[in-house]
Amino acid sequence: MKMSGSKILIESLRKEGVDTIFGYPGGALIPIYDVLYGEESIRHILVRHEQGAVHAADGYARSTGKAGVCLVTSGPGATNTVTGIATAYMDSIPMIIITGQVNTNMIGNDAFQEADIVGITRPCTKYSYLVKRTEDIAQTVKEAFYIATTGKPGPVLIDIPKDVTTGTAKFSYPESVSIRSYNPTYKGHVGQVKKAVDAMAKATKPLIFIGGGIIASDAAGQLKKFTDQVNIPVVSSLMGLGGFPGDNELFLGMCGMHGTYHANMAMTHTDLLIAIGVRFDDRVTGNISKFAPNAKIIHIDIDPTSISKNVPADIPIVGDASDIIKNMNEVLKKVDCNWKGMYKKWLEEIGDWKRSNPLHYKQGKTTIKPQYVIEQIYEMTKGKSVIVATEVGQNQMWTAQFFPFLEPRTFLTSGGLGTMGYGLPAAIGAQVAFPNKLVFDIAGDGSIQMNIQELATAVQHKLPVKVIILNNGYLGMVRQWQEFFFDKRYSHTDMQAQPDFVKLAEAYGALGLRATKVSEVNDVLKKAIEATIPVVVDVRVDREENVYPMVPAGGAINEMLLA
Repeated sequence: MKMSGSKILIESLRKEGVDTIFGYPGGALIPIYDVLYGEESIRHILVRHEQGAVHAADGYARSTGKAGVCLVTSGPGATNTVTGIATAYMDSIPMIIITGQVNTNMIGNDAFQEADIVGITRPCTKYSYLVKRTEDIAQTVKEAFYIATTGKPGPVLIDIPKDVTTGTAKFSYPESVSIRSYNPTYKGHVGQVKKAVDAMAKATKPLIFIGGGIIASDAAGQLKKFTDQVNIPVVSSLMGLGGFPGDNELFLGMCGMHGTYHANMAMTHTDLLIAIGVRFDDRVTGNISKFAPNAKIIHIDIDPTSISKNVPADIPIVGDASDIIKNMNEVLKKVDCNWKGMYKKWLEEIGDWKRSNPLHYKQGKTTIKPQYVIEQIYEMTKGKSVIVATEVGQNQMWTAQFFPFLEPRTFLTSGGLGTMGYGLPAAIGAQVAFPNKLVFDIAGDGSIQMNIQELATAVQHKLPVKVIILNNGYLGMVRQWQEFFFDKRYSHTDMQAQPDFVKLAEAYGALGLRATKVSEVNDVLKKAIEATIPVVVDVRVDREENVYPMVPAGGAINEMLLA
């Protein structure tokens, strides 16, 4: 039986198990949206901006592990997705972006709302398709999901001209897909795994460094078994938070520019660094010539191009992190070592660093410290299922430092691209996926305004996200740099004209709350947690509070500015 291209697209998405699409209709998509009319098995979430659609699909993907799907129209609709696509690409998030396009015979003629979105996004997608025939839609969708979700995950774009969606073809969905030029390696080399374990047996100061690959490969369980055997401490990149329990005694916290003192000191003094699912970006390494100077490096990653790209690996292991750690756990059983007692002195040294310079702040009786707000959110939600998204800036770093993430896929943040405006739509995506969980967006007063229109999305779809604005009236992280390195010349970082966030929330149909004193914080947080509609909490915090520790640009990670 023949179907329209639009019908084939929706049937193909259904075959892939898609239950949610985040989208915004437009002229090139009308045939597809006509098929979605009355559709019951796939829920459509109407956003208020195409960037919001991509970030919401991203939040859905990070919280579920499934590919997020968004649907936008041609021209400006497609180009509005670029920031969100680049965000997902930098953080290796599986996503399918479906864009409308002008009729095939009009491509290249500067038609109304035409944009070469395949060309525009080629540098920030894992792969991009322009579908030129109706009969190719099903195969394209199958390949797109396969590419997005296997190997190193990432966003895949499908651009579909309007006449392809209105044309007809027989529908037959492929059961499997094979791409000759794309065959990710999952099994780690047995010899390299044994070399890694041998190196551990010879080390005196080993350290495990985890990144987003731990979460992408669902390796958290295997990692915990591994550390239970070997008693090796763990540090994390921003993207790895939640991949190892934040309250575990072996966890040293985040490392890098705003990492903990003891994490950065451990990274500097280790003699064996076991790096799993990381890319050694500049925010982690600092001055790369001074990074882990005494360490032999084991680098485990499914992407062979990531290994030795920034930091040379002594023992490279290409493959899936979960599978490789499982193999290491099996090899460990055959090695006669007192793993529990081997690194006692090393753990004592780390303990001394932790006691000498712990994360701290001073909360007085009047002015609210932002760290206090984050700690109170954690304390008030203990034992509950919680997902925390953030915007980008000081709010993001304080969350990473002061909210102990205990499980993977509970922390959603833009790590690689650092996208302001990410948090609210990402929180919406997670709330759609998990309607019974508490979902927070910890925001700054600058970044929240970049996609604040998505409050309407949350209200329309009855998504009770809790937006906590740490309002200091500045573009806080830039102001902090200006304070430290530019003699407090706060050039255009003072947000003098602010909306009344409480009234703005109410205008959207959400609940608006405000705290200006320490004594008010717990009360407004309690009301926010109990609310069954979207909430915006405007918390007026210390205007010039800084994020510490901080590694200045060009410095080594042990050269920290401390509070």
